[in-house]
Amino acid sequence: MATAPAAPPPASADDEIIYESMPCIRVYKDRVERYFGTEFVAASTNDSTGVASRDVVISPNVSARLYLPRLDDGNAKLPIFVYYHGGGFCIGSAFNPIFHDYFNCLVALADILVVSVEYRLAPEHPVPAAYADSWEALAWVISHLGPAGDGARDPWIASHADFSRLFLGGESAGSNIAHHMAMRAAAEGLAHGARIRGLVMIHPYFLGTDKVPSDDLSPEVRESLGSLWRFMCPTTTGEDDPLINPFVDGAPPLASLPCGRVLVCIGEGDVLRDRGRAYYDRLRASGWPGKAEIWQAPGKGHTFHLLDPCCDEAIAQDKVISYFLSH
Repeated sequence: MATAPAAPPPASADDEIIYESMPCIRVYKDRVERYFGTEFVAASTNDSTGVASRDVVISPNVSARLYLPRLDDGNAKLPIFVYYHGGGFCIGSAFNPIFHDYFNCLVALADILVVSVEYRLAPEHPVPAAYADSWEALAWVISHLGPAGDGARDPWIASHADFSRLFLGGESAGSNIAHHMAMRAAAEGLAHGARIRGLVMIHPYFLGTDKVPSDDLSPEVRESLGSLWRFMCPTTTGEDDPLINPFVDGAPPLASLPCGRVLVCIGEGDVLRDRGRAYYDRLRASGWPGKAEIWQAPGKGHTFHLLDPCCDEAIAQDKVISYFLSH
């Protein structure tokens, strides 16, 4: 089971703190200290599930961890799920034990090929760096549809990816990234005629100056999410920036979402619950011709499934996501 953030060390009395979101990150004038999501675990083959993982370098700024289930048929073609981790754009890693354990279970359950993307973190690399890196990772995945001589090809993707079942997704800030990758694909297209089949939005990190009922679940947490966004994206116009509020004027229209299916997962106890529900509601009302689904975990908070992956609600959510990805 993943552990919650530990108590961070006391702040240095001699150094100026310019931002902190405790107990996860503290930014001094001359350095950044992260207290959660910094542990790395090596790629491996999981003894329990048989899921294999390996790491790839995509560019100097971007890498990924790939997961492949145990295959009875060496020629099997699988859905491919490009995943962006969350962490407020400033913590977390594709190589962290939390995500490694999560995918060892989900990949075995859903029988999918996963590309878990490692992008640069703010504040050292402020948003929109994460979007640029995430697009580069998606373009690299899509490049496997091109001729075999075009650039470096990963053997797992080349041999087992079924690009007719290409999914994007993530949790929290990763859902935000996945949304923007889909919208960029709508605006610019994907190489080699690739198309996105579906989008998985787990506890999406969206904000807005409009008040929603779930804001009142924890006004302190809600305010911290706003200040987090403003610090990690210093060029933002605020909470009605289209990067953090997909419903405002200037945001790409939801009706243009270039996939046929969307799954939104929310937690009943999450301050972002109603932002996720609004995404589902507005997508359905937009004229978008696809099918949207929503699933709510009763009583659970933000990204509960990563901190308590064996609870009944996390297992149920995994089953919902697995079914979505396999159909």
